[in-house]
Amino acid sequence: MNELAWWRGGVIYQIYPRSMLDTNGDGVGDLKGIIAKLDYIASLNVDAIWISPFFKSPMKDFGYDISDYLAIDPLFGTMEDFDELIAKAHSLGLKVIIDQVLSHTSDAHAWFEESRQSRNNPKADWYVWADPREDGTPPNNWLAIFGGCAWEWEPRRQQYYLHNFLKSQPDLNFHCEDVRRAVLNNVEFWLKKGVDGFRLDAITFCFHDAELRDNPAKPKDQRQGRGFSEDNPYAYQYHYYNNTRPETVGFIEELRALIDRYPGTVTLGEVSSEDSLATMAEYTQGDGRLHMAYSFELLTKDYSAGYIRSTVEALEASIGDGWPCWAIGNHDVERVLSRWGGADAPADMAKMLSAMLASLRGSICSYQGEELGLTEADIPFEALQDPFGIAFWPNFKGRDGCRTPMPWQAQAKEAGFSNSKPWLPLATEHLPKAVDVQESAEGSVLNQFRRFMAWRKQHPALVVGDIKFIDSKEPLLLFIRQWQNEQYLVAFNLGGSEESHELHGLKVSEGLQGHGLVAGQLVGNSLSLPPYGSFFAKLG
Repeated sequence: MNELAWWRGGVIYQIYPRSMLDTNGDGVGDLKGIIAKLDYIASLNVDAIWISPFFKSPMKDFGYDISDYLAIDPLFGTMEDFDELIAKAHSLGLKVIIDQVLSHTSDAHAWFEESRQSRNNPKADWYVWADPREDGTPPNNWLAIFGGCAWEWEPRRQQYYLHNFLKSQPDLNFHCEDVRRAVLNNVEFWLKKGVDGFRLDAITFCFHDAELRDNPAKPKDQRQGRGFSEDNPYAYQYHYYNNTRPETVGFIEELRALIDRYPGTVTLGEVSSEDSLATMAEYTQGDGRLHMAYSFELLTKDYSAGYIRSTVEALEASIGDGWPCWAIGNHDVERVLSRWGGADAPADMAKMLSAMLASLRGSICSYQGEELGLTEADIPFEALQDPFGIAFWPNFKGRDGCRTPMPWQAQAKEAGFSNSKPWLPLATEHLPKAVDVQESAEGSVLNQFRRFMAWRKQHPALVVGDIKFIDSKEPLLLFIRQWQNEQYLVAFNLGGSEESHELHGLKVSEGLQGHGLVAGQLVGNSLSLPPYGSFFAKLG
């Protein structure tokens, strides 16, 4: 195990900076807040932190609209704060991964402010510009994820510019070599700062079809999935021409060549495409592409043993020597406990879900608050901050419900997050799940998360082993993890009723103890699993 790269099977804890801890009283979390909580994060027995954007930004999309890639936004602190953060994280044995939003910038970025002035300035082709059709309409039918047309008119150039997200997030033109060189220079700035890797936001959006061909229509029965329902017209198209273009692989290889000059650093790609599993495989195969990638396949409302099995098996069948990273929650989707368990999901389900995720083959991302079993917060319209939610209210309430501040102390003002009004309201239903409450409860979701992640590290087959599923009825998920000469049987009951399964052709040598989960029992060949129960055993 000591010879394997740290990221293979690593547990990455995602930090949403705005909601971690506010140390200066403005109601928004900051870098000093992250520093103050690094000891807590290290106590979770995770391997790395991934910090969502903290760069200079107008915050139209809360940091994913960057106006200066090489500066810290004053809202979050200073470059000295970031240097301190890296130093402390490393002293605690934590790797530091930061977000890189490469496909687009803010419209307040100096590059765009220059590019939009004319058709002949030095950065005229740094963004995706196109002439209107003869009738003045946009050049094609491409749509933006956040609603409406993906093209915005610029009167100074008498052209449209492309924005796959908000109109304040213009897309860079990666067909331009100067753009690619500038982007890689920005990445290297942070490598020299000592970061251990990058989470690559929207990496499939870097290139567009140079011919600007229309996207074909998607049949009504295929419009669900990856968070886009029929409430959003984005679901009405196959996004073949504004996403996942073949040139992206070439840029990924350029990026990897840079990364390899800094040993031990890694890339984690966010993949969103018409066939995300195939794209994950393509982007991670070989030694010259991404180290790992994750998609939205386990971030949907689909929840069943069969769905999880079919998703993992489909990727395993195509990924070859590539490496997956799995996530069941992040800052863009409804919290997993609510999404998969409903409003009354029990604590045992939260414990089981984190263990199930960490038992799949691959690395994992765990979103802040999952270790507490937090549920989705219900944010009233007047308190919404997310432009996505405001645009699609009330059918879609946006992403604010998973972004509310961390509850640190149940009885403290604003749950210990801030001494002033937070940028999003604290969820009162989160107070009984506050960190200080759970710290003192031996069987809490928090303490179970810590226990399982530490226990997992003692079993290499669970960290880096191969995976093979076993046929079983719903809601049971059974598989074997194997590494070298060790084979482990792993079983989870994803449902709220006791279930049983007859084991055939498997020889259990001993049950594995110490994981702390609600445990099943094996009597003869009959495996009995309590609600949200688990079973781990050596085979042989």
